[in-house]
Amino acid sequence: MTKWKHCISYPLAAWLAFSPMLAAAQQPGPQPPYLSPEAYALPLDRGASGLWQSLQKLKTRASLMMVVAHPDDEDGGMLAYESRGQGADTTLLTLNRGEGGQNVMTGDYWDQLGIMRTQELLAAGAYYGVHQRWTRVADYGFSKTLDEALKNWGHDRVLYDVVRQVRITRPLVITSVFAGNLSDGHGHHQTAGLMAQEAYKLAGDPNVFPDQIAAGLKPWSPLKVYARVPFARVTEKGIFDYATGKWEPVRFKNYVTGETINAVPSKTLEIPEGTYNALFARNYLAVAREGLANQKSQNDGVGMPLPGQFNSPYHLYASRVSGAALPVAEKTFFDGIDISLTGIADYAPVPDRPNWRKSFDALTVLVNDAMQRFNAADPSQSAPLLAQGLEMTRSLQNQVKNSNLSADARYDMLHELSIKEDQFNDALSQSLGVMLVATVNPVGEKPRMGPFGELRGNTPTYQVAIPGQPVSINVHVANQGAQTVTVDDVALVGDSGDWKWKTTDKTTTALTPGQAGDLTVEGSVPENAPVTKPYFSRPTLEQSYYDLNNPAYLGLPTMPYPVTARLLYSYAGVQASVLGTVQTTHRINGIGPVLEPLMIAPAISVLVSPEAGVIPSSSSSLTLKVALRSNVKGPAEGEVALNLPDGWTSSPRTAHFSTARDGDEKKLIFEVTPKNIQLKPYTITAVAKYDGKEYKEGFTTVSWPGLRPYPSYRPATYRTTGVDLKTPADLKIGYIMGTGEDVPASLSDVGVQVTQLTAADLASTDLSKFDAVVVGIRAYANRPDLRANNNRLLDYVNNGGTVVVEYQTNEYDHNYGPYAISVPSDAEKVVDENSKATILDAADPLLNWPNKITSADFDNWVEERGHGFASTWDPKFTALTEMHDDEQDPQKGGLLYARHGKGLYIYTSFAFFRQIPEGVPGSYRIYMNLISASRNPAYKPASTGVKAAPKKKR
Repeated sequence: MTKWKHCISYPLAAWLAFSPMLAAAQQPGPQPPYLSPEAYALPLDRGASGLWQSLQKLKTRASLMMVVAHPDDEDGGMLAYESRGQGADTTLLTLNRGEGGQNVMTGDYWDQLGIMRTQELLAAGAYYGVHQRWTRVADYGFSKTLDEALKNWGHDRVLYDVVRQVRITRPLVITSVFAGNLSDGHGHHQTAGLMAQEAYKLAGDPNVFPDQIAAGLKPWSPLKVYARVPFARVTEKGIFDYATGKWEPVRFKNYVTGETINAVPSKTLEIPEGTYNALFARNYLAVAREGLANQKSQNDGVGMPLPGQFNSPYHLYASRVSGAALPVAEKTFFDGIDISLTGIADYAPVPDRPNWRKSFDALTVLVNDAMQRFNAADPSQSAPLLAQGLEMTRSLQNQVKNSNLSADARYDMLHELSIKEDQFNDALSQSLGVMLVATVNPVGEKPRMGPFGELRGNTPTYQVAIPGQPVSINVHVANQGAQTVTVDDVALVGDSGDWKWKTTDKTTTALTPGQAGDLTVEGSVPENAPVTKPYFSRPTLEQSYYDLNNPAYLGLPTMPYPVTARLLYSYAGVQASVLGTVQTTHRINGIGPVLEPLMIAPAISVLVSPEAGVIPSSSSSLTLKVALRSNVKGPAEGEVALNLPDGWTSSPRTAHFSTARDGDEKKLIFEVTPKNIQLKPYTITAVAKYDGKEYKEGFTTVSWPGLRPYPSYRPATYRTTGVDLKTPADLKIGYIMGTGEDVPASLSDVGVQVTQLTAADLASTDLSKFDAVVVGIRAYANRPDLRANNNRLLDYVNNGGTVVVEYQTNEYDHNYGPYAISVPSDAEKVVDENSKATILDAADPLLNWPNKITSADFDNWVEERGHGFASTWDPKFTALTEMHDDEQDPQKGGLLYARHGKGLYIYTSFAFFRQIPEGVPGSYRIYMNLISASRNPAYKPASTGVKAAPKKKR
């Protein structure tokens, strides 16, 4: 067998030499590449279909960036059409990760939800065919106005990150779904529209954020900026602002020119997203919706559209194209722009352009010939020309580097040529059918031999490795095409840390058509290898942007995965490469074996639950649960103790743990005895000791079946606040979970006995054993069993029970209460968590037992006051509070109750699902009064004269 040679092409060598430490020192400059975490490209991107799209990209220098606010804001059909149909190099820049949104899939909220929605958007973007980037701001909740969003995020903080990405990606065209005006829906959307236009205007000015220029970036002035024509509801009243629920004058602003447009912006062009592509057997909108279906957390996914024409209209706000006049009618985003390969020569000064144009004309001829030779049945017919094109591109790069061009011209030419080099490299591999898949070998198992050896990829492996751990990786390379290729090198590359590898040859240097081979690479995880985790974090939810733990990665979806496999091969005398993220194998019930990227994790993960809460001032004890997980590949022993406030003690003082294998979990219980509880915050931290090291944080995996998982880390800390909270003894409630929340667990922590009610329970259990039944958030939208058995809840109230209905969506707007109450689809929100809360009747019994509720109980809330405020209600309901955002009408539909028979029916829009898990003291006090209403001694028989049912002995 021939030893594989170590030879690296220039661009790959530059990538391998990139130092994250250097990048951290010059964060505003270039950033490392982001390799796809997928083991396999989508079927759309493989073989003949993938090659045809690569050829479309090779023939053009068109490039486009779309700026949006959240995951699922994007015009996916337009992105798919431009990238997959027109060959444009397309980037999607999303301002935030959707942390403040809803989640109908799991109980993950806040930054954990941001991780989930990032992975959902990555899955969707694979269908759009885009590069993805993010800024550092966080979704802090619904924002009604542009001014509010800019105040929270900081105008220059957002603009800085957007300008930086424009300077990195250098798009010819910028566009957005949003125009920066009130028709966009709310403040975050408006910010995205504003930033698209401001970045167009300012990114080319070297005096704007000059530190980015000093760090190695160059100014860049895109040639055009667009936004989608608004979905504007315009009548004689004006334009309807969905965020505030008010009618406003029809007025739009062009942020480039400062011009005011007193009409809905006109349509400059339409993108024909409904165009059919025979290679895909569907149109571009359908491809995009298939991607959008991966974004389930907000709305449980979308369906596929039926075939048909669909055009997406865009308005041109500004242009630097010579001779362009506004308004204009256009056919494409790139009208008037030379998007041919020869157009790259225009970076050179006028006298030098003819010679450069000859070189790029020759490259164009090669691409055109490769397209002429395209054969879906035998894609390799294009390979010789693609190899020549790759070699010519590299030759052009060397000519540019050694030329007398200005530094700016060299920078811009090399930027576009590097894109072409990557595209030629990918196209060549697609035409030849060369592929690579690298997977972790199961611990203690050798690759299977015999007739079923090829099925070894079905064997589950570990998902995380720890520093110092030995690893064994199988690199599988295959030549699926019709031409012989030569293997030059197969190697593994660590993202950072001092990785050492040893290879075992298993294949020859030549791969003939249909031949495959495997290489086992042995190594160990460096002790200094960074843990795979978000490169950003924030100290509190009230901070509306992230701190950067590793500034080098700013803009990337995640930090790069730790290990990349690299195949260097030669064809027709030209070297090309295939890269792949090293994978693990995870078997999921109902899905089967799934390949997921290898990640690095600490040896011991330790978490405290709950994460936050309150401690009543009268408490004599507190129970804390510590969840410990071992990632050690074998036995592990250690101990866990709590760092407690002064004077507090725990039993046990120290807990011993022993695990037998990787993935073992231990649940440790500590009974904490507090001392002299004050009405102030406290923290308790769990510390695990193993193998001479301390561990004070842990992770949970954020995902749902079918979505690539990613870890969410948090300190092993319990945040609590002393509170004057009175809880009736032996309080029992039944809880009808909606779309996932942590309220039931939080109630259990303060002594409430919570039973989560199943569909069978709703149909038949005796509800009278509960002091209250709580209907969780959005349950009427997600629990058909609740809708079917709603009358049982009304009977329960009529017989003396209490039902508390938390925030609902418009599915509730079907007379499910005992009397009319309306929560329409455009129900009001009060999004300012600091908005004044006025108590309308301080003497009302519901606000006075067992806790005396005052306006102080609305202090220090997080994100919002609430969603789904009732708009109208029967006079039998009593409204207890009023609150509103600036310029919003007074909202009294946040807390309503009515007597019905012997019991009480309560509707509340307050965001308890956010406040209670965060340990907001006042939210516990208010909530306790609601679920204790059937015990409230002030409630006597209703005015009908019916006697109250005697209290049960407990």
